[in-house]
Amino acid sequence: MIKIGNEIIKKQENFWSTALFHPTDAVEDPWGRRILDRLAADKSIHTVRVYSMFEDIVYLDEDGKLCYDFRLSDLRLDYLTSLGFKLLVAYAGMPDCIAASTSSKTSVSKNKTRYKGKMWNTSIPCDYALWEEICYEYTKHNIERYGEDVVAKWQLQCFNEPDVAAFFMGDVHEDQWEIRCAEYCKLYKAYENGIRRASEKMTIGGPALAHRQDFLGRFLDYVTENKLRLDFISFHNYGCMPEELNDGSRVITVANNIKRHQKYAKTIKEHGYGDTKVVIDEWGFATGGFLNKEECPSLMFRETEKFAAYYVKLVSEFIKHDFHAATLMICLSGQHEMVEDFTGFRNFFTLNFIAKPIYNAHLMASRLGEGLLPAEVEDENIFVIPTKTENGDYAILLTYASELFDEDLPARTEILALSDSLDGKEIEIYCIDKTHTNPYAMALKNDMLVPNAEQLKLLQSEGLLTPIFSGKTDEIKLDLTANCTYLVTVKGEAK
Repeated sequence: MIKIGNEIIKKQENFWSTALFHPTDAVEDPWGRRILDRLAADKSIHTVRVYSMFEDIVYLDEDGKLCYDFRLSDLRLDYLTSLGFKLLVAYAGMPDCIAASTSSKTSVSKNKTRYKGKMWNTSIPCDYALWEEICYEYTKHNIERYGEDVVAKWQLQCFNEPDVAAFFMGDVHEDQWEIRCAEYCKLYKAYENGIRRASEKMTIGGPALAHRQDFLGRFLDYVTENKLRLDFISFHNYGCMPEELNDGSRVITVANNIKRHQKYAKTIKEHGYGDTKVVIDEWGFATGGFLNKEECPSLMFRETEKFAAYYVKLVSEFIKHDFHAATLMICLSGQHEMVEDFTGFRNFFTLNFIAKPIYNAHLMASRLGEGLLPAEVEDENIFVIPTKTENGDYAILLTYASELFDEDLPARTEILALSDSLDGKEIEIYCIDKTHTNPYAMALKNDMLVPNAEQLKLLQSEGLLTPIFSGKTDEIKLDLTANCTYLVTVKGEAK
């Protein structure tokens, strides 16, 4: 039996309905808009992370003066804001015209270039004053276009993964983090100055680290010594790398993410920033958004009900450990490189827009309330997030999964017992498991991995989150199988 109390124990901010949408310039295109339209219509995601893409904005005139063309940026941000998303904007993309060098560029993708043939210039600016001016003008423009109160609610972040050569100072050896950190600190100071010149109301932070704890500590000391603003601390949290899954040195487990976060939290506290908001602007059970089953067969985990269970367990553990994360942004990068439906890419939807279990898990979680309730659970493999909504309705999310998401976890039946009476109340039960809301499992079972038109409709329908029970009952009984995820909602006053 799973017992749910009715007295709210704390207000729990929704940090889990957030995502990185990449490539940012897909906002211009039908396939990108199709994804964003769905997220907005479903209200599954409330905050989206994108890049400023300064390389599309900044150029020099004939006299060497900085000039700006905001048309593409406006098109992207107009669309995102029109859908009601709050934004995290990474001030990133070093324009060639202010770069110290144009010789070190990376594709940061599986292909020879990024999306639309672009490359990422990893150089430092030739003059940090120019970088400051760009940050100022971009912020000022967005304030003028969207209003100071709107932009103040966004999170503005300095750069992306400055601790790795793929994004910053590609001509410096990966292990020479001190050199890279020293230059990033200059970058952050100029960024902070530029934004604060535009407005003191903005929410600013960094460093959007890939993984280096030592880099973080040095950066925090620099912020302190120079009395800089740091409204949030951002970093990425990936459980492991595909090559580790291939050689067996690591396994897929939520513990990887929890341990990584605890290391970050320790560094943050030791450097005097224990009360500063934490933003996880990318997460995944593994890195390699541009990789799929061809490079790592284990990445097919992304297509399955196991990934849905992983996500719910991760959110549950973050709440349990009281990590105070402001966002937990799943990374959706790599989706533009798909050529088939079920290949293990890091995304919510397949090539033909079939919703995956991981998307529907996010949709389930988006329906949770802000009032966290107490719960008593007998089985250590059951992870439950019990909440009340603002109007007093219940929304309870749970998953049943072992440490390594084993398939042989024994099936069991559990009664979900609420302290309040169920008499006269409307109840809906949603499920993701091997036989519900699972297009990949359906495709495997019925030989539809390369679907024809009729099969595609069936798979798309299977990907729609619909209740397996809707009505009144005096007992909520859940049939738990390995890696299942349930959402139970209870609405209405007893009659």
